[in-house]
Amino acid sequence: MFLDTRPGREDKANEDYVSATVNSTSARAVLLDGAGGPSELPTGCDHGTPWYVNQLGDHAMFYMRDPKMALTTALAKAIDAVADSHGVFCDLNNPGTPSSTVVMARIALGRVEYLVLGDSTFVADVNGTIQTISDRRIDRVAVAEYQQMAALPTGTPEHQAARIAFVTKQRRLRNRRTGTGYWIASNDPEAAYHAYIGSFPADEVRRIALLSDGATRYVEFGLGGWEDLLNVLDSSAPERLFTEIRAAEASDPAGERWPRAKRRDDIAAAYLPDWAA
Repeated sequence: MFLDTRPGREDKANEDYVSATVNSTSARAVLLDGAGGPSELPTGCDHGTPWYVNQLGDHAMFYMRDPKMALTTALAKAIDAVADSHGVFCDLNNPGTPSSTVVMARIALGRVEYLVLGDSTFVADVNGTIQTISDRRIDRVAVAEYQQMAALPTGTPEHQAARIAFVTKQRRLRNRRTGTGYWIASNDPEAAYHAYIGSFPADEVRRIALLSDGATRYVEFGLGGWEDLLNVLDSSAPERLFTEIRAAEASDPAGERWPRAKRRDDIAAAYLPDWAA
């Protein structure tokens, strides 16, 4: 098993979270990619995004211990519990209140179950075929704002101003019960029931990985395919995934080859190989 997460910047707290536990008959794992957004935008929360993802991740790991509880229910309970933990000084109605993508995986009762909410990714090697599940609904909102940001050099004041406009539009469209938008883990447990869920027979799954969008840059930047990514994580030096992504980011500091919101992103990965072997 391999678990690791690293911040995108040394002067900024990591907003990713990863945890897993494995025994001879079952396993469970959670990966979160917190959405803190530009520091210029208010969140209404005294705690911050790193606190949020750690609280949400720990609660999700707790609730998914019961193999008979659906992953959607476990996530809804976790979201509700963290909302109750915020306190009276946090404005949970603020559009910027901390939020996070979620990937959950559980191996129990002969099945490998997954839940994906937001643009992190679940990868499974099923009888030699690589299956990937990611929730890209967020890509359908604020498209014009994203294109304006992507056309500007990363790290410039102009790019940052465009990123603020982009995130501001995104925030207005999240967790809307009516109209166009997308769902993400934040303060509303209803979001859990809009996640992508599914399962595979456990005896057909060789290995699985949970990846933040910082980690999937390996594929998006053309450093390798999904099977290559799994092979790196399965090697004697799985941290090479992080090293190669950081090298690619450094080679394109202005985002000319790979336009992006942030020059370097937080990276998180969980890899469970041949767990039942």
